[in-house]
Amino acid sequence: MPSSSLIPDDPSVLFTTAGMQQFKPYYTGDADALRDFGSLNTVSIQKCMRTSDIDEVGDESHLTFFEMLGNFSFGGYFKKEAIEWAHEFITKEMGLEIDYVSVFGGEGGVPKDEESERIWKSIDPNIKIKYAGRADNFWGPTGKEGPCGPTTEIYVKGLEIWNIVFNEFYCKPDGSLEKLKTPGIDTGMGIERLAMVVQDKRNIFETDLFRPHMSVLPDSLPPKISRIIGDHARSSAFLLADGVRPSNKEQGYVLRRLMRRMMAYENLYEISPHVFDEIFFVISKTYGADYQKVLDDKECIREEFGKERERFSATLKNGIRELKRKAESGLIGAKTAFDLYQTFGIPYEIVKELGGDAAGGLSRENFDKELEKHQEVSKAGQEKKFGGHGLILDTGELKAGSEEELKKVTRLHTATHLLQAALREVLGSEVKQMGSDITPERTRFDFSYGRKLTPEEIKKIESSVNEMVKKDLDVNMEEMDYEEAVKSGALSFFKHKYPKRVKVYSIGGISKEFCGGPHVSKTGEIGEFKIVKEEAVAAGVRRVRASVKP
Repeated sequence: MPSSSLIPDDPSVLFTTAGMQQFKPYYTGDADALRDFGSLNTVSIQKCMRTSDIDEVGDESHLTFFEMLGNFSFGGYFKKEAIEWAHEFITKEMGLEIDYVSVFGGEGGVPKDEESERIWKSIDPNIKIKYAGRADNFWGPTGKEGPCGPTTEIYVKGLEIWNIVFNEFYCKPDGSLEKLKTPGIDTGMGIERLAMVVQDKRNIFETDLFRPHMSVLPDSLPPKISRIIGDHARSSAFLLADGVRPSNKEQGYVLRRLMRRMMAYENLYEISPHVFDEIFFVISKTYGADYQKVLDDKECIREEFGKERERFSATLKNGIRELKRKAESGLIGAKTAFDLYQTFGIPYEIVKELGGDAAGGLSRENFDKELEKHQEVSKAGQEKKFGGHGLILDTGELKAGSEEELKKVTRLHTATHLLQAALREVLGSEVKQMGSDITPERTRFDFSYGRKLTPEEIKKIESSVNEMVKKDLDVNMEEMDYEEAVKSGALSFFKHKYPKRVKVYSIGGISKEFCGGPHVSKTGEIGEFKIVKEEAVAAGVRRVRASVKP
């Protein structure tokens, strides 16, 4: 399966942090792998982003962005095969020697994993096995709830390179576990760590994954600073290619932190701006063959970095001057650090590093608490000014906070059905829905297609939708058995598992889809349809953003 976007469908998590995230419905039984893939087993190389390791970046092995090799099974095979194949790959294919493996030792009502120990010993009676608890050898869930289970980890040259997760449980929001009907396999191995041990390097930054773009940096930079820039530049390029833009919230906030940290070093060590232009060019060239979007957006990536530099440079020098003054006059706590961030945009990392001994007691946890406090005050102010309300519609795909917003997402939702029909009409019936997200401002529709759309194709698709709108076609709903709906030719979203009885919405003999609503009664209510952007989100997956106006 192709890598999914760094921006996940799951609203409970900020980024895609593991290869299994796109497969969550298949572990829980909410989607059918055999029906969708023709197999119970899959493999992927997934783009991942983890901010939990951001403070460790600069050592030998921690990163924010990385690629995760993974093999997954949803009832096809389990512990014996997963462990045997992992051993075969590491020792025979890669020619490496395993130092030791770790196995779950039992904790919190989950018993010791004696079966994995037996399997390892049957493969190699002399293998060294260490037991660990939930903190080290129990993985998941991603987000507030989801599949999880005990793990076995493989260590080579002192480094944990492969984690094999036995998804046996579903973790509920309250932390309680219940057994999954069908246990599954979820493995994850960072290609950067694997490259490090295969290429016999002292750290991941010496591998051929980093050497090309890091060689552009001045030799005079301290090694830790070079590594941080090497990591952050790669992360920024991939986030920008996936459509993230620097901002003060969510994914954009993380991107801004990464970019501004590099800019602070650029200023401190007097690095030429041309160096960063060259770094992003090399990253695009290095990864472009496997991630076309990174290559297609190479100019955009450099431009966005330049725009953020312009926004930041006006206050950066003053901010660093104020930071040094604060450090000389006393201790720098969370409140002072947040004030520096809010006033000058100086990231936590720079405050911590340049603050020296004065920032010795400053922690990420306390800084984040100050940030949350500020956000709560801002939210309370907004609600007082505009009137607070809860979401009156939240299906995961559709979100609306008022009756007025509900009307807008309803129009956009029906327009999205017309969009899929138009895509299939212009591009061919191989187009399949891969995801969607609809807000009162726009619809975002992901679909399977192997190349960039031409301007002529985009115009045809847009015109086709508007033609359907002008015809003021009836929108009809019919409830029927699932099998009957499939035979009728109704389209379904492959990641969903549908009940026995389903709702099928038909629009004038042009569109017929499984759907739960809501919809307009006639297409004339939609208004003028406009495609705002078309882009790639993964190999073989394109994304259209569109809006409607009355």
